[in-house]
Amino acid sequence: MATQAMVAQGMMGTSRDAEWVAEHNARLLAAQRRGRRGPTPEALFTKRIDNTRLVKADDPARAREMRSFAYAMAFLLSLALVYGWQHFSAIEYGYRMEAEKQQVQQLEEQNRQMRLTEAQLADPARIDTMARELGLVTPHPGQVVHPGAPVDNNGAVMAEASPVVPAIH
Repeated sequence: MATQAMVAQGMMGTSRDAEWVAEHNARLLAAQRRGRRGPTPEALFTKRIDNTRLVKADDPARAREMRSFAYAMAFLLSLALVYGWQHFSAIEYGYRMEAEKQQVQQLEEQNRQMRLTEAQLADPARIDTMARELGLVTPHPGQVVHPGAPVDNNGAVMAEASPVVPAIH
């Protein structure tokens, strides 16, 4: 604040006052820099250390800790892998079930179409029309023989030829 007041007075006053304010600010800045660095300048020296002849001593406690940590991490990793395997298997089975459902629906539709076609082809009116186009007429009584039906001896009988079986001696 005091500096701002001096600057404000320097604007109103002479250029000599402005020079004094600039000089004063430069001295304050230099003092702050010296306070940050300390009273003595810093000097850094390099020190060469030769560690090639050092041999690391085994620490059995540390080795035991690392082994138990590795076992714990392997166990946790195996749990994570089993969980992931189950999760992705469930997703895969879901996709398979949906595909099977779609296939069942497709087969049901195909079955429905075939039953409709069968009903259309087995229509007696259609069969009668096709038979008349081919020149067929309705059978006379006694022309139709139903297999497995009892034989009526009073009616007309159809002749049958039985095969000759040679006797083996």
